[in-house]
Amino acid sequence: MSHEFDGLTAIVTGAGSGIGLATAQKLAGSGARVFGFDLAEGQMGPVAEWIRCDVGSVESVSAAFALLEAQTGVVDILVNNAGIGAVGSVEEATDDQWMTVLNINVVGIARVSRAALPLLRHSAAGAIVNTCSIAATVGLPQRAVYSASKGAVQALTRAMAADLIHENICVNCVNPGTADTPWVARLLDGAADPTAERAALEGRQPSGRLVTAEEVAAAICFLASPHQRSITGTVLAVDGGMDGLRVGSMK
Repeated sequence: MSHEFDGLTAIVTGAGSGIGLATAQKLAGSGARVFGFDLAEGQMGPVAEWIRCDVGSVESVSAAFALLEAQTGVVDILVNNAGIGAVGSVEEATDDQWMTVLNINVVGIARVSRAALPLLRHSAAGAIVNTCSIAATVGLPQRAVYSASKGAVQALTRAMAADLIHENICVNCVNPGTADTPWVARLLDGAADPTAERAALEGRQPSGRLVTAEEVAAAICFLASPHQRSITGTVLAVDGGMDGLRVGSMK
């Protein structure tokens, strides 16, 4: 068992399932004390201390940090993973959908990071890792609102890295391809032909399969590691080659 994160304290938003849960498991398994911020405890109980938090609400984030600060005076790692999806074109999206997705996926990261920074400044190895998406760099059909939000996350990550580099706080993001998570499972369940839809999702990735939550978690933990203090402002793709490869498209 690795002890890479021994003595460190981490916050993982959206830790109840999927990528957030896999990240909490990996951090805890390597020695970190993990606080999971989520609307529900989900499956995080064995590895993280649950604090109820809606990242889309100023009041909820403030209340969550009040509870956190009663238990710790320092945060070493913040993983901004909580987010929601959206399906549809720019023509189909409503103003309410735009506001909801941007509030949670983008402003939510800013809201939680702002609250965490006073505690991160007490760390000798402060790190923020944001969960972004392949949708930030590749045009995907029927993902207008979601793609716009993730493009903003990527830009925000680099802006935060520039602002915080002189405070010894590293800021990076991971860009997963389509990941085998509960959210994707719900999308497939709602498809007319779930088997065909899954095959299509797998087929658009050069690797021929969906990314696992554990693979994304490993990348997040790499960027959060106290041994990687020269990595900041970096976008790490975990996408089975989707962004950079054109396998079979040219002869």
